[in-house]
Amino acid sequence: MARKSGSTITREELYPASAERPEFAREELDDARLVDLDVDEESPFLRGQKRVSARRGSLPKKTAHRLLWASLVVILLGVAALAAGALYHYGEHSWRFRIDSSDNIDVSGIANVSKAQIMEVLGGDIGRNIFFVPLAQQKTQLEQIPWVESASVMRFVPNRLKVDIHERTPVAFARVGPRIFLIDAGGTLMELPPKHKYSFPVILGMNPGEPLSTRVPRMRAYNELVQDLDSGGAHYSQDLSEVDVSDLENLRVRVNDPRGDVLVELGSSDCLKRYKTYVSHVQEWRQQFQKLESVNLRYDNQVIVNPEREGKTRPAALSASAVRAAAAAGVKPAALITRINPRDPSVPKPAFELTERKLDPQAATKPAPRLKAKKSAPTPAKRVAARREDVKHPASAVKPAALRRRQKVEAKQPQPAASVARSSIPKPSAAIAKPPAGTSASSLNPNN
Repeated sequence: MARKSGSTITREELYPASAERPEFAREELDDARLVDLDVDEESPFLRGQKRVSARRGSLPKKTAHRLLWASLVVILLGVAALAAGALYHYGEHSWRFRIDSSDNIDVSGIANVSKAQIMEVLGGDIGRNIFFVPLAQQKTQLEQIPWVESASVMRFVPNRLKVDIHERTPVAFARVGPRIFLIDAGGTLMELPPKHKYSFPVILGMNPGEPLSTRVPRMRAYNELVQDLDSGGAHYSQDLSEVDVSDLENLRVRVNDPRGDVLVELGSSDCLKRYKTYVSHVQEWRQQFQKLESVNLRYDNQVIVNPEREGKTRPAALSASAVRAAAAAGVKPAALITRINPRDPSVPKPAFELTERKLDPQAATKPAPRLKAKKSAPTPAKRVAARREDVKHPASAVKPAALRRRQKVEAKQPQPAASVARSSIPKPSAAIAKPPAGTSASSLNPNN
């Protein structure tokens, strides 16, 4: 029989509680499967895992690559900045990029604009570095010249500027105040060129100081009128010396005729048809009327010859210098005359009027009547001076009529006796006055 050695083993130690309850045993097995391999103590039931040693840096590998590329980019940018700074300093201070004179400024496209006007704008850039010339600002200033429609300014390295000018195209003359200008289709006024000559009509109805927006619709009406008159191929616009656009509902044109200019009212539509009516009947009207001055064709199927014109403000008279400049530019003589309308309230009335009367054939044999001079009424200053003289000297006052008659009678009486006796004294004879011949003056002296 075997002997017991050691302490007695209890039931709980020999048969633990997990054996009695299977669910507890299963949970312990599941927990055993979840053993952490990094635990220092190895489980006696699992094979030990062999650990692999690895070196770990302070930054991840991807971050290190990014930092490397960033540093390279910064270095390249720094080098480029240094190069750009050195190039900028060279371009700013080098004499090669300085505009020395006006010969370095090339101007093209000018015919009516003088180079002096261009240099008034670009003259300040002489001596300046070409990279510091404000091209946009200079372009804007050049386009403010009346003759310049558009301009472009370009720089060419090392030290040249090129200016290209596009000038405006005039379409008519415009009478503004006492002067005559050229005007384009948009209503911009331009000075008369000294060497060019045109064959345009003169536009009336432009006022000095008015904005460009006011002239635009009038120029649109003028352009439509010229296109309508020239649409048939007859070029009737060349016969016009003036076009009045002050009333857009009734356009008036003055026809330059050798037998006398005629004012024709065309209205605002069908101008070509109405002008043809004038051309076909003008000879008949000249035979019917002694003087053909104006024709009103603005109404359909009705013609009014020499109508009574309403009072209208006349344009200012042209100065002598303006007339000479306009004639040299090609303005027709009929457009240089300032016509006065007697119904115009602005025209001053003359101090006297000349009336036509029939002369008497016998009036030449009759003596001309003598005109009595009328005494002008004394002025207040003269009356005050006369009163002061009357106070100082009462005798110098106005004398009565009886005293004046008495003075006239006394003036007609003979001279007094004293004057007669004085005149009757005989004069010395010639013998006494002159010594005899051969006698000296000393022998006649009684003292001898």
